[in-house]
This record gives sequence, structure tokens and C-alpha cells, in this order.
Amino acid sequence: MLNFTVGPVMSSDSVRAIGSEQVPYFRTPEFSEIMFENERLVSEFAHAPQGSRVCFMTGSGTASMEATVMNVLSPKDKAIVVNGGSFGHRFVELLQLHQIPHHEISLEYGQPLTEAHLAPLANQGYTAFLVNMGETSTGVLYDMPMIGRFCRENGLLLIVDAISTFLADPFDMDSLGADVMITGSQKALACPPGISLIVLSPRALERVNQNHSVSMYLDLKSALKNGERGQTPFTPAVGTLLQINQRLRDIKAAGGVESELSRMKMLSQDFRQKVAPLPFKMFTTSPQNGVTALSPQGMSAYDIFTTLKDEYQIWICPNGGDLRDRVFRVGHLGALTTDDNTTLINAMLDMQKRGLIK
Repeated sequence: MLNFTVGPVMSSDSVRAIGSEQVPYFRTPEFSEIMFENERLVSEFAHAPQGSRVCFMTGSGTASMEATVMNVLSPKDKAIVVNGGSFGHRFVELLQLHQIPHHEISLEYGQPLTEAHLAPLANQGYTAFLVNMGETSTGVLYDMPMIGRFCRENGLLLIVDAISTFLADPFDMDSLGADVMITGSQKALACPPGISLIVLSPRALERVNQNHSVSMYLDLKSALKNGERGQTPFTPAVGTLLQINQRLRDIKAAGGVESELSRMKMLSQDFRQKVAPLPFKMFTTSPQNGVTALSPQGMSAYDIFTTLKDEYQIWICPNGGDLRDRVFRVGHLGALTTDDNTTLINAMLDMQKRGLIK
């Protein structure tokens, strides 16, 4: 199997080797030291402000999205949320569920966010801004420097879902003024699913300490308290946390976050150059490094996904709902190479010869 989805993704040999080992007991000083290193390296790679903390939650990215909404925000807030696809809509649903007053910026699929969307919302008493830095369902990368400026000028808490963009697209919490960054183990971290991470700035930490969260499992006060000793409140996905540690150390040894970002950019550009002769259109003019969303002309996107999976043992990422037959996505996250890109392109060219791609 060759995996070009956007999560889970291809893992390196060193990460997979840990998955074959017995899972150790974790209430030990040795495991605590690993967790301290995980927190230090994640903070470094996110360029988190001094005094930031990281919570490691056993659950998917949605668990950390909900934990953030529950613990950082309250019904006293007035939030702005960007809804440009499935994951933006998920933030909207969480705000509704937890009764956080909000204004929804609703974008057409594939549409970038612009100054024109933000200008009417300036100086209107908003307190927080929630955005998926990369809307994975459509491949859009939002203009984070523009969003950061707007939030600074209006005194807004900036909450960023970087689940598909952390370690794939440049992200500097400190310079952007971001207060929360959320990511997951199964994206550019290239580990199995099961862990999501929340990086909290000092301002976000103050919010967590002030607010009352009606939850046991998603209580960030408890997660932060246990994190002081390198532990989690409940049994975590121990094996995945060990794999995250290996992956973070591998990135550091290979030149750090800047080297990893360069690799991701190279892989995405290589694929887009190779796929250009095929009858597909880029679905967005603002693509992420981690995923390319393509719209086939005169054929079903889902049929392309199915044929590649069943006949070539290559997985790309399908869409659902209104985009099911309109858009498929090719991920560039994880342990992929330019040769892997060529293998996928050759499969698509073969499908074209067979009349399956027209």
C-alpha cells in the first residue's frame, strides 16, 4: 500500500519500529522525561511564546478542538469563526454546542479568506477568532499573517486548528500572536492516530485557569497539572506518545522544523508539476503544502479514488457530501518521496490510457 491520504499517513521505519514493541508501563520517571522532551520540542517547532504549555490529549483532533472551546472560551465570549469546509463547520458546531456567541464567516468551498471578509468585523466587540489554518477538506491554506494582524488590532484571542498544517506550512505562534495551536499525531507528525496536542500561550493558560469546565476527561486544568510531572490524568495512548517522541527527535536531527518545512514544500511542488499534464484542475488558488485538492473534468473524483485503491493499491483521499464526485485530495504528509509521486502519476497515466481518466 502506498498512502497519499491526509491522515493516517506513511510513517518512517524508526516510528514503525516502536509500534512493534511492547507498550511499557508509563507512571515512571523515564516516561515523564520523554513527555517533558515532547513538550519542549513541540513548543520549539511551533515557535510558542515563552511560558506556553502543551497538553497531550488521547483522542482525535476533534477532542482537542472541543477541549479548547470548553476550557479557553465561555458564554461571555463573542467569537468569530471561519467556516470554509468540513472542519470549519466542526468549529461552528462546537461553538453552538457549548453556547458560545459567535459570528460565522461562511466561505464557498475552496475560497480564500480576504481582508474584505474581516473589515466589517473590526471594533465590534469580538473577543476570539477561531480558524482552521488549512481547511483539509478543500486544501485551502488561509492567510495567517493577515488573520494575526486583525486579531492583534482588535485584541482577539487567536485559536488555530493546525492539524493538517503543523510541520507542513510555516507557523510561528509568537509572531502571529496565536494563543492556541491544535494538531494531531496522524498528520505531519506521521504517527498513528490517537493523540491530539494543544499548545497554549500564557494568555490562553490564564483563560483556562479562570474558566470552569464541566468535564472530567477534557479538563485542561487537570491535563496541565499532571503535565507538570510529565504525566497525563488518565491512561494515554502510550505507544503513540513514544512514537511522537521518536518523530520529533528525528526532525530535530535532520535539521529541525525549517528543514522539514522545506521537504514538505518540495514534495508538494514536485507532485503539482508532475500532475499538471493530466485533466485535473487545482480546486483552490491558496493550496497547503500538505495536500493538493484536484477537480477532475468530466469524471467522478470518487471513482478515481476507488480505482487507485482497488487496482493499484494506492490510496488518495476522497471527499464526501457535495464534494464526493467533484474533488479528490492527494496528501504529501509523512514518509513520502518524489519517487512515490512518480508512482502515483504513472498509475494515473495508466488509467488515462485505459480511458478511466478522460
